[in-house]
Amino acid sequence: MAAKEDLYSKILPRRLRQSRSGSIKSSSNLDVLLSMGFSRHRALKSLVSTGGRSVQAACDWLFSHVDDPFLDDPLPREFVLYLRPSGPLQNQLSHFWQQSRVTCGKNKAHNIFPHITLCQFFMCADPKVEALCEALQTTVQQWRGRFPHPLPLELYTSSNFIGLFVEEQVADVLRQFAADFATEATRKAEVKVEPHRKQLHLTLAYNFSSDHLSSLEKLAKGIEVKLGCDWLAVLFSRDIRFANHETVRVMYPYMPQNDDELELSPGDFIFMSSMDQTSTSEGWVYGTSLATGLSGLLPENYVSVADECDTWVFHGSHSFFSCAPSEKGGKEKGVFDGLPDSRRPDSTSPGDTPTLSVICHPMQQVLRFSGSHSRQPKRTLFVCRHGERMDVVFGKHWLTLCSDSKGRYVRSNLNMPPSLPLRGGQKDYDMDAPITVFGSTQARLVGEALLESNTVIDFVYCSPSLRCVQTAQNILKGLQQDGKLKVRVEPGLFEWTKWVSGNSLPAWIPPADLAAANFGVDTAYRPLIPVSKLTVSESYENYMSRSYQVTKDILSDCKNTGNNVLIVAHASSLEACTRQLQGRSPQNAKDFIQVVRKIPYLGFCACEEQGETGTWQLVDPPILPLTHGPNHSFDWKETLLQE
Repeated sequence: MAAKEDLYSKILPRRLRQSRSGSIKSSSNLDVLLSMGFSRHRALKSLVSTGGRSVQAACDWLFSHVDDPFLDDPLPREFVLYLRPSGPLQNQLSHFWQQSRVTCGKNKAHNIFPHITLCQFFMCADPKVEALCEALQTTVQQWRGRFPHPLPLELYTSSNFIGLFVEEQVADVLRQFAADFATEATRKAEVKVEPHRKQLHLTLAYNFSSDHLSSLEKLAKGIEVKLGCDWLAVLFSRDIRFANHETVRVMYPYMPQNDDELELSPGDFIFMSSMDQTSTSEGWVYGTSLATGLSGLLPENYVSVADECDTWVFHGSHSFFSCAPSEKGGKEKGVFDGLPDSRRPDSTSPGDTPTLSVICHPMQQVLRFSGSHSRQPKRTLFVCRHGERMDVVFGKHWLTLCSDSKGRYVRSNLNMPPSLPLRGGQKDYDMDAPITVFGSTQARLVGEALLESNTVIDFVYCSPSLRCVQTAQNILKGLQQDGKLKVRVEPGLFEWTKWVSGNSLPAWIPPADLAAANFGVDTAYRPLIPVSKLTVSESYENYMSRSYQVTKDILSDCKNTGNNVLIVAHASSLEACTRQLQGRSPQNAKDFIQVVRKIPYLGFCACEEQGETGTWQLVDPPILPLTHGPNHSFDWKETLLQE
């Protein structure tokens, strides 16, 4: 065996090596991947799927997609050509995007960054993508000096659409550019491109509630369309398989507990089709990972809704006015200058929040100030969802799992409470289930966190549901106020009655019976909305109106006797009790349901009064969020005694 010195003597120092024409440095990214042993098909697919950023990005994509069942599928990607503004006009459009989202919630325009569509989506095979990018670059170079400047835009509004339209004579010039690109793309990349034939425009908002029209129109009129702007031709692609899927962002990690489940990594995106959700269990959805290409079941509250273009791949940007080198997909800095942060690679939208909990940064503390302070503290409303439910964890027939031969309650799992409060019959529990032991722990943790943050609660109101009463009591235990602060049971805080199964409302335990069972409820309290005023299957409008009215009445009753009110109710309450309080109109029922489905047990939010104006605003809660993973049922015999 050669001596170590002999081996090292045969290796030239890096600085003394002579460059070779076939070295990695001068080879294309494709050549490098081929030299590493990847097939041509896979190498091309990885480069196109990462926008040709780098060999490293392509390798990472290939390694993460090693088990992707569609890795060798020859299906091409879909491409689209947009005209994108940059500079001062883009800054104003970004501001409009953010303000409209905060003020009126998300509408369909938010799915894609500000743009003018020049061509319809078209397909291009992976081996032809480089030629397609060259076709765009060539066409833009031919149009420098011919592109209309400035580009005249006119504001147009209707009942469900707001946009900036290009003057028709100038629009014909843009269509000619698109036609020239289509010709060049056909010649170089052998693709069929269809220029956009409809009126050219930049969409500001569409498919929004009519209640938001005036607010959106006011924001749109603030955009100075004559500001300086460098228009860029940008090329994006998407996976054609998921063109009509909903896109969600993974917020929390999840390790599969069963073979049919999907591993989740924060920052990944999941594609979901409504067709795949028909056979999924409650709280679970079926989707496909962008990062791995694998499909499976995942917990629904581990993801949040993303924008459609968050998963698109950027392939290049070319200026009509600047002769500086064009931006390529491989450049990470500057490519998305002028775009909202959410459109930049590896970034998250400022408006996105984790969906396992309402975002709760411990930045604020609500303190009780002494009377010597001339400035009174702001009033704060806290709204909290109840703890983990027995019927969700153990199924709607949970009582059959914990009843002996005589029908007496005997828990069969450590997460079942040691005892249950007495009530009329089993049906009463079916419609009004208690919380689990872990649900009680969740509530006490929240109470302890409020105590540690020096938060003072002056009044506690809760829904008549047993799970809400139990949650409120355990929060007070953690807050060390159990027995000192009484809970006011308010039927008006019950959830949307349309969600109640059957033809009647639950038979809730009366406050006097709750007190007899050692619950700290205020038996002298007279409800603002008595049970007799609730109706089965109420309309969505009635529910939102009821929730808003009872919240206002609660705050009015407490105004001169305390600053901080805690409402313990349902997931829907975090939205229904605070939205109109902020002066915002209710969402449509479909969007409302999507919000509610993302609010976890003990989801917690804070709404603060703004001076004496009567308006309120959501603020950071004084406590951290509560996050935990699932813990499935375990049968040691079935698992460990298997042959």
